[in-house]
Amino acid sequence: MRALRTAASGMAAQQLNVEVISNNIANMNTVGFKKQRAEFQDLLYQNVERMGAQSSSQGTVVPTGIQIGAGVKAGSVYRITEQGTPTQTGGRYDLAIDGKGYFQVTLPSGETAYTRAGNFAVNQEGQLVTEDGYAIEPAITVPQDMVDITISKSGLVQVTTDGATEPTTVGQLELATFFNEAGLEAVGDNLLLETAASGPATVGTPGDVGCGSLLHGYTEASNVDAVTEISALIVAQRAYEMNSKVISTADEMLSVAAQVKN
Repeated sequence: MRALRTAASGMAAQQLNVEVISNNIANMNTVGFKKQRAEFQDLLYQNVERMGAQSSSQGTVVPTGIQIGAGVKAGSVYRITEQGTPTQTGGRYDLAIDGKGYFQVTLPSGETAYTRAGNFAVNQEGQLVTEDGYAIEPAITVPQDMVDITISKSGLVQVTTDGATEPTTVGQLELATFFNEAGLEAVGDNLLLETAASGPATVGTPGDVGCGSLLHGYTEASNVDAVTEISALIVAQRAYEMNSKVISTADEMLSVAAQVKN
């Protein structure tokens, strides 16, 4: 019976939906996290009677026909890149991007990754790094005798050293933007990689046209809304249950048909 396969595809689709939602909920408190959504597509149709086919010798045609669907499949799981809420932390090296753009991170392999997570620190050499110790690009190094650091909205990094009266500029942060942010590949650790779908990175100064500005002493919260995710989870659960009910009903119908044959 076709209904068994159709309902099974529906259960598999809703299982994927729940997995995506659960990942969103799990990362509610992950700095810079962007929620995802699963999108689905219908499968091929069987044309029992094609619309427009001639139905008589007088030239009449079938107005609607008969098409029977074969179920559903996952079309995509895409990332929603809307802005998360800036959260004030007071952290000396914390940064949030207000608007479009990504921080550039140099991986141990030499590749450049991208992140919205601005909860930075400094390593043993005074270099600005991520939580995992990956260097920010362009490299920013602060002196050991630094007593204060200021990062402007345009990404200019200035430090005041012990005994100095005027701040000294030690670097300029840059942001990367993409035509299709949803095409970036997530690799974990709050990092994303450029792909053919995202297009090449366009690097610019914070505050320039097309680039967001920086907020020093803030981090960007995830854009996951708990109420929306729980609502979506309930809908997915009910859809899974209904597909399960279809399988039970189809099984009962097959059982009745088998009894009639006997």
